[in-house]
Amino acid sequence: MPLSNGNLEDQVRECAFSLGFDLVGITDSEPFKSNEKAAMKRINDGHMEGYHWYTKERVRKMNRPQLLLDNAKSVISLATSYLTMDPDTGTFKNGRVARYAWGDDYHKVLKSKLKEFCIKLQDISGKDINTRIFVDDGPMNDRAAARRSGVGWFGKNTNILTPTHGSWVFLSQVITDLYLKPDNPLKKTCGNCVKCIVDCPTGAIVAPYVIDNEKCISYLTIELRGVIPRKLRTLMGDWIFGCDICQDVCPVNKKALKGNLGAFQQRPGFSTPDLVEILNMDQAEFSRKYKDSPIKRTKLVGLKRNACVALGNNGDPDAITALSIALKTLESLVRIHAAWALGRIGGRESLVVLKEALQFEEDQDTLDEIQMSIGEIGIPLSGEELKNVR
Repeated sequence: MPLSNGNLEDQVRECAFSLGFDLVGITDSEPFKSNEKAAMKRINDGHMEGYHWYTKERVRKMNRPQLLLDNAKSVISLATSYLTMDPDTGTFKNGRVARYAWGDDYHKVLKSKLKEFCIKLQDISGKDINTRIFVDDGPMNDRAAARRSGVGWFGKNTNILTPTHGSWVFLSQVITDLYLKPDNPLKKTCGNCVKCIVDCPTGAIVAPYVIDNEKCISYLTIELRGVIPRKLRTLMGDWIFGCDICQDVCPVNKKALKGNLGAFQQRPGFSTPDLVEILNMDQAEFSRKYKDSPIKRTKLVGLKRNACVALGNNGDPDAITALSIALKTLESLVRIHAAWALGRIGGRESLVVLKEALQFEEDQDTLDEIQMSIGEIGIPLSGEELKNVR
């Protein structure tokens, strides 16, 4: 049954709002030609290295909705705010997590809502229709759909910026064979503002609308499974899962409206987690704490690696004990970054720990890291201190 006496498009929007979506836009199913061209250029320029799944064939598919659903006529683009509250106050003991990961896994939350939306969409249309849903997954260009449907415009940091909720939004789409009248794209742009480019600590935004993913802190802390390049570690600060810097500095976000979904409220301690606690965490505790959380994507070994880097950058000598224990863990990935962190913190206590580890370490990459860290500390040990090196 129709929700109101409005036209079909108005009923679609009313239905989406009733389920908790904050913004709704409609576009047609024609290819996103300019986006496909830009994505191909990013691949050719080497800016998508590390994303093995981001192939030219995938780019072609993700920019052509009619390849994703037979007889597709419309794409409904929805945005849901995850801006909820201010982060907890942190200290040298704490790291930082990107805001989108403070609450429940948005994939599960939004897919559940989209399935309900599609059922109601069929009731509204009064006929059998086909749909396919996407929530930041699968071969679908969610940002291109959001831009062309008028949900927002492309920011120079590659995020979609919305007039009301800024870039603090999750994007999702419904492709359908139901014809709906398309909305117009917004005429807004970022103008001359380049704050996101200037303030990115790793220089990942290499040009307006272009990110070199291998420099991006979000990529380094989540997608990268191996060793973080040494030259980038000092630039990562205390971020251990994702990064919000380019969003925090964006003027559009200063007046962004907050979201209302309880699922995206911060779980206790998730914005600024205790780094030593992470280093001491076992798999059972990791699985329990991060159940239904985006943070589980980085896996325990990745989170410990990131915690080591953050502790090194924070420079807190109280972390030396925890790092010395991490230097004896089974995973060489953690040992490498623990050694680096001890070198960053420096001092005689760190030096003793590194010298001792040097005697027992068998992995060559870890040995190299220990030697570099010892060299960076650059102070000699006294005879008495050398006795403490077992």
